[in-house]
Amino acid sequence: MTPPAPQPAMDAQPPQDLTAYAIAHGLTVSGARPSLISYVKQIWSRRHFITTFATAKLTAQYSQAKMGQIWQVMTPLLNAAVYYFIFGILMNTKRGIPDFLPWLVCGVFVWTFTSQSIMAGTRSLSSNMGLVRALHFPRASLPIAYAIQQLQQLLFSMGALVVILAFVGEYPKMSWLIALPALLLQALFNTGLSLVMARVASKTPDIAQLMPFVLRTWMYISGVMWSIDKVTKGDHLPHLVTLALQCNPAAVYIDLMRFALIDSVTAKDLPPHVWAIAAGWALLAALGGFIYFWKAEERYGRG
Repeated sequence: MTPPAPQPAMDAQPPQDLTAYAIAHGLTVSGARPSLISYVKQIWSRRHFITTFATAKLTAQYSQAKMGQIWQVMTPLLNAAVYYFIFGILMNTKRGIPDFLPWLVCGVFVWTFTSQSIMAGTRSLSSNMGLVRALHFPRASLPIAYAIQQLQQLLFSMGALVVILAFVGEYPKMSWLIALPALLLQALFNTGLSLVMARVASKTPDIAQLMPFVLRTWMYISGVMWSIDKVTKGDHLPHLVTLALQCNPAAVYIDLMRFALIDSVTAKDLPPHVWAIAAGWALLAALGGFIYFWKAEERYGRG
């Protein structure tokens, strides 16, 4: 009986040689993090998915309610009504603030944009884990989509604000165009924070339970229901406290929107160098948040 032909011996190669061999032939690790530039290109190529996903989420948000999409406007208006009763009437924070009603509603709407963007970003991965594990796509698409959803929500709310402004005698004028760059800077800031919180929550899910308390505290120091300018006048506060209140990013974007839309809010009511502060926070959050999220791209959906 003829013995079987000897099989050619396979070269015994250590793992590092095999890795180099695979890389040399264009093979990569499945799910590996792409380069930053490649990652940006991937997100841009999926821009239609991102915007469609955001719109679908916004449409479905109140689909089970009988009043449907009307709640997109009613929810922030009801919040503003509660704050007006508690702070404007009971605590009399409206004293010395002309046009307190549109001033308050503007603050509530702008703050809601920031707070809801952060909360949505915090849950963006955990609430779509099936999608994350089933499909290969840049995970930053999800927190970005949720930030766009909140921007769309704000645009609905701003329609209600225009009606309130008309009611108190404020009508569209050229100064309202200032709201566009202010809104763009705030959207960049919110998106960056959404990306940061998405990565933090992917590692520590319990952070989602803590965030409402953090955001409520942040709201109370952001001048939503009271005027930071009036509080910081004089020397009764330490300089660092005054500086922190004036440079608070949420307060800065609220101040800019009030300045754009309400005539009684003038440039002297804004902190010094307000546009530089607003742009600095937007760039820091957007670029820093994006890079911070990208660095953990290969870990999302594992475990």
